Amino acid sequence: TDALLSINLSVRQLSSPQLVPMVRSVLRETKMNAALLQLEITETALMKDVEHARLVLCELAQLGIQLAIDDFGIGYSSLSYLKTLPIHKLKIDQSFVRDVVIDKDDATIVIATIGLAHNLGLKVTSEGVETEAQMAFLKEHGCDEGQGYYFSRALDSSSVEAFFSWFCQPSQH
Repeated sequence: TDALLSINLSVRQLSSPQLVPMVRSVLRETKMNAALLQLEITETALMKDVEHARLVLCELAQLGIQLAIDDFGIGYSSLSYLKTLPIHKLKIDQSFVRDVVIDKDDATIVIATIGLAHNLGLKVTSEGVETEAQMAFLKEHGCDEGQGYYFSRALDSSSVEAFFSWFCQPSQH
């Protein structure tokens, strides 16, 4: 299967007039399927200049790129951008996931965010998943994806290669 490549965008990159032409050029030169590229933007970056961000994200979405709101829930934002920006995914900040199985308020926020996102037609990734209990809770409540130490610690390039060659081997049944 094809893997999604996720790249975080900084405020500076998002505000650069060269962003869209550069992404278009890289996609053309590498012949990468745009649907396999996900650009992640924090709420804070979006709120610096919402109208400019909307225009840039619309141009990127027209290229077929997936767009995600990173660290969802910790920015100073209005939920109105969820219906006006061409985003595909919300990434729930790890600060809500960390204690999701022991803190009623965190659990409520995570469950509500998953429901909100799904009702808007968005996918949800939970950041900072470290335990089986967290993963079970998230699965039970319909979270689409998780990322964090539960799956793997940070790896250097040679370890990534070894990890994926093991992970992608056919089953030895």
